Amino acid sequence: MPNDDILLRIGASLRELFAGVLPGPDAVDVAMYFVALIACVALIFTNAVILILAERKVAGFMQSRLGPHRLGPYGMFQTVADVIKLLTKEDYRPQGVDKWVWAMAPVVLFVPPVMVYAVLPFGKNLVPVDLNIGIFYFVAVSSVATIAFLMAGWGSNNKYSVIGGMRAVAQMVSYEIPLVFSILGVVMLTGSLQTSVIVEKQSGIWFILLQPVAFVIYLIAAAAETNRMPFDLVEGESEIIAGPFTEYSGMRWAMFFLAEYASLFAVSAIASTLFLGGWHGPSFLPGWVWFLGKTYVMIFVFMWVRWTFPRLRVDQLMALCWKYLIPVSLANILITGIGIFAYRAMGG
Repeated sequence: MPNDDILLRIGASLRELFAGVLPGPDAVDVAMYFVALIACVALIFTNAVILILAERKVAGFMQSRLGPHRLGPYGMFQTVADVIKLLTKEDYRPQGVDKWVWAMAPVVLFVPPVMVYAVLPFGKNLVPVDLNIGIFYFVAVSSVATIAFLMAGWGSNNKYSVIGGMRAVAQMVSYEIPLVFSILGVVMLTGSLQTSVIVEKQSGIWFILLQPVAFVIYLIAAAAETNRMPFDLVEGESEIIAGPFTEYSGMRWAMFFLAEYASLFAVSAIASTLFLGGWHGPSFLPGWVWFLGKTYVMIFVFMWVRWTFPRLRVDQLMALCWKYLIPVSLANILITGIGIFAYRAMGG
């Protein structure tokens, strides 16, 4: 889209600047990747502040109350105050923890969402790293977060934390299966794992119209993967205090929830890419604005679900995955394959 030119011009100017001071094109490419990394990290931190306030406002609306409204206009500075509080809070380490495992868990959990942002197609020619296996990369990197929850639970030397960590492993490993199966329908339609190609294929029709069942399965599985209500059994307060987060405080505790909101944005952006046409939209707005708008609509849907449904029991959680989502997602793949075969047989 022509309105995307401003971001492309900024990128071209930076590349030209680096070319004048760095030796060789390889060094310039590394510098540009570093700039993209900084931009992604800045987006994650800024986005977390916005989403925390948005979540509180959505929760207040759903529960017929105001939400934050005292600190700053419309309570906008409440999240800033919370950040300052967490930065100044004591970083307490309980006795008996496995020091390195316990300390590294928040960092390990934060890394996968940052890596996922590398393949998000923010606009035409605005993909930080346009891998030809972008969707496979997203699934592979996202699955690493399971290890961090297990590290936090086991390293805390606390029975409640261990139970929460094991719940996280069971839940996330299980729901990865229908998540991948829901994505396969789109991959079959496009014949590509590259995120930019998947978006380009939706210039005529969005895949939510061709894969509505896959879209619903993706939403449910993504909510479970990000441990959001009604799938937040990992930190069931009435049963296991705060699960694997129990023994953390200050910024270490905040890192877990920073990773949660980073993952929420990532799965919403992938939903926009796979099913909602990505950057496609009327030309009066830049493509990246359409992409971010669709992503925030998906985030609102996740928040809406969180404050609408009660938490499931563990047996209900696993039954929903293994008895319903996986069979339905397999049936969707079969029907999609039959549809593609019939379409080609008719000369399509």
